[in-house]
Amino acid sequence: MNSKTPEFDHAAARRAMIDSQLRPQGVTDPLVIAAMAAVPRERFVPPEARAIAYSDRSIPLGEGRAMAPPAALGALLNALLPEEGERALVIGAGPGYSAAVLAAMGVTVTALDTAESASATRGGFDRVTGPLAAGHAKGAPYDIILIDGAVEYIPDALVAQLGEGGRLGAALIENGIVRLILGTRSGSAFGHRSIGDAGVPPLPGFARPREFTF
Repeated sequence: MNSKTPEFDHAAARRAMIDSQLRPQGVTDPLVIAAMAAVPRERFVPPEARAIAYSDRSIPLGEGRAMAPPAALGALLNALLPEEGERALVIGAGPGYSAAVLAAMGVTVTALDTAESASATRGGFDRVTGPLAAGHAKGAPYDIILIDGAVEYIPDALVAQLGEGGRLGAALIENGIVRLILGTRSGSAFGHRSIGDAGVPPLPGFARPREFTF
């Protein structure tokens, strides 16, 4: 009698993620689909969460941080339309899953977080540390900036680090609702549009500055 517990089939879970989460949400970019089908998401979550790495939910990472559901990342990347050879900055990269997906698309990625994550996985990208809202001006300008978590506002410092025509993807908290947005810089102007609602966990450090009143 074989009492050995069957090994979880992460490859099958990855395929199911593509078919049951990404495609139904309109994620159709072949590069996005191929990259998310190739990057092993289970390697970027705590060991106890590997069996749910591909579920349609946020995954706690500890210290008040969480990884967004796969469909939220897929929708942002589908809107950002990353191209091979472009340069991207990932804000709040954590263990590095989003950065690894972008790297798998042929993008040169800088992953920024406040400190090196204890569970960080190398994935073909550079890591830097510093205040998240300040970005990483040393590597600017970027074609793409991806904020990996929900924020209350987009700091001017990040917009300034976009190149002409650069795109920014984020989950923006507006009146308690989290909306995925795609922003574009044109000259000195920056505008964004909503691409849908999503259950993305908040990223610390991006609370909207409170206005002083008498």
